[in-house]
Amino acid sequence: MAKKLSPTELSPDQIELLFESIALDHLFIDTLQTRHSDRLDFHEVSVWGVKRALQAAFEAGRNAASTHQKPQAPRHSQP
Repeated sequence: MAKKLSPTELSPDQIELLFESIALDHLFIDTLQTRHSDRLDFHEVSVWGVKRALQAAFEAGRNAASTHQKPQAPRHSQP
């Protein structure tokens, strides 16, 4: 039987797709698969590209956490 994922967990395939999407969109890296060639496995990227990629990963995590949190009852202050 397959392991049941919690609402905030992604499957390994979903995580891989997210990583590859961020790498392509922000770092212009076509694949994250090792190809055993320095020319294909090492990339020169800008610091602003790395920053945008990190921001995208952070936002993906924050979105996953916020969409699956239980709503909390508002707190009332005591008079």
